[in-house]
Amino acid sequence: MTRISLVVSDVDGTLLTKDKVLTDGARAAVRRLDQAGIGFTITSSRPTIGMGFLIEPLQITLPVGPFNGSAIVDSQLKPIEQHLIPATAVERGIRLLTEFGIDIWLFTNDQWLISNPKGEYVPHEQRTIRADPTVVTDFAPYFSATCKIVGASSDAPLLQRCAAEMREAIGAQATVVRSQSYYLDITSPGCNKGTFVQAMAKRLGISTSAIATIGDMENDLAMFRQSGLSIAMGNATDDVKKSATEVTTSNAQEGFAGAIDIILRHNTAS
Repeated sequence: MTRISLVVSDVDGTLLTKDKVLTDGARAAVRRLDQAGIGFTITSSRPTIGMGFLIEPLQITLPVGPFNGSAIVDSQLKPIEQHLIPATAVERGIRLLTEFGIDIWLFTNDQWLISNPKGEYVPHEQRTIRADPTVVTDFAPYFSATCKIVGASSDAPLLQRCAAEMREAIGAQATVVRSQSYYLDITSPGCNKGTFVQAMAKRLGISTSAIATIGDMENDLAMFRQSGLSIAMGNATDDVKKSATEVTTSNAQEGFAGAIDIILRHNTAS
């Protein structure tokens, strides 16, 4: 077995609790990694502006991957690589979300833009990313700077149908994936959490087999496929669990810390 040199973790549903809390157990687990000489970083569907509050408490010095890994920023949140959605795909995606009656959010590297300030999940996102949106009447001026589009709805079957049509409509021009049961994410083509893992391996001069990944949702499968050891959270869906090497407990039961213990045991046995 290849020893693990780097851990890449998802954030929501994995590193954080349901209430978006970074527990003392999670902090201690990252310190154990550092003491064992193992690097740590995060990748998430979150925008860049929603990642910063984790950098200092976890003492992250490596690049992190917002927007499902379609951007790479340094620990000061300055862009290293940024892959935008083609403007034609942005326009088509927004049109389709409008037809489905789904709330639309558009993210640039440093802005969260919305058209409906009374949207069901706006308060939730404000708490999650610790930032406020800018209300606009027209997204068109931002088409050429779009990092991510989100369709937000509590109607999960509706989002699932929309996702299928979105993939059909946009094709290879964007990546369409669910990051939560209530969020449909559209990001730049050819980029995902798996390509972030590959980029980190290249940056650190290690094999992807020396990277462990931890996650809970569909958008984490791409990084599971690119890592030597993958760990699904206990709160993950059955499909995600089946795709992982190991399964830990839920994020309500210090599952992230449990995943770190699995990784450390793996290295002891290697």
